[in-house]
Amino acid sequence: MPFSRRPEPTRTMLRHSLVILCTAAAPVLAQAPANPNVDNARVLWESVRDYITEAANEVPESMYSFRPTPEVRTFGQLIGHLAGTHHVFCATALGDKVPDEDAVEKTATTKAALVAALKASNDYCARAYKLTDATAAGMIELFGQKRSRVYALLENAAHDNEHYGNIVTYMRINKMVPPSSKPSK
Repeated sequence: MPFSRRPEPTRTMLRHSLVILCTAAAPVLAQAPANPNVDNARVLWESVRDYITEAANEVPESMYSFRPTPEVRTFGQLIGHLAGTHHVFCATALGDKVPDEDAVEKTATTKAALVAALKASNDYCARAYKLTDATAAGMIELFGQKRSRVYALLENAAHDNEHYGNIVTYMRINKMVPPSSKPSK
């Protein structure tokens, strides 16, 4: 009768543990984002996009002409500037024709027009934040420098965050609570 050796209990437990770990890890690995660089840029942008949009909707029409000092943009001009620069950064990332940066700021003057322009610019940028990492790694020219398309998306998110800081100040000066300071719902 041939000698049959049973595996040691430790080896069996190790093998079973490895099978269980691999089985448990499979769904996690399958959920890894296909485009982590663009996905990360999108997550950064979406949170500030939502704060800016909420602020633009909450601030009354009368405050759209408010400016803390004569040297800075009014609240409305700030919203128009953001809508315009969204088109610049996202058109650059998408490879579309880049519009004038101040086009929206110079043409939209009412709250309704500015909120509509902001929504349109957000919808346009949502397309750019769906690029694949492979496409987003492609080089473009942004403000006279060679950069990747994903850099333009990150710059868009950073620019929005910079101006959201202005929005917070404008709202606080007017005794309003900015969206990012409100309790979570």
